[in-house]
Amino acid sequence: MSATRFTRLVEIPDDLADGTVAPERGRVMLPRRLAWSGQGEFDLDDRRDRMYVYQLVMTEGTSDDVRRYIDLRLLVEMWHEMWLSPHVRERWDRWLRDRELIA
Repeated sequence: MSATRFTRLVEIPDDLADGTVAPERGRVMLPRRLAWSGQGEFDLDDRRDRMYVYQLVMTEGTSDDVRRYIDLRLLVEMWHEMWLSPHVRERWDRWLRDRELIA
């Protein structure tokens, strides 16, 4: 975990690479604390929706949220297309590279 004075803590559970129970398809309803702008239901079959869910969870979520909503294989597949705040991208990029999941 890492944080700066003006950014939220970026949580990546150590056991995320051990396997996932995150849904790959279908609709998900994010809790308001993650999707605070109002829209809470997303279609994971829609790549843009999936990317948005991942961005929200990676930026705002706890380790439990990451385990629940992030499928590591799909994250790696979308990684270079995703927009993330610099502090979030840096932390996740380091984690993915350390596990040789991205080049």
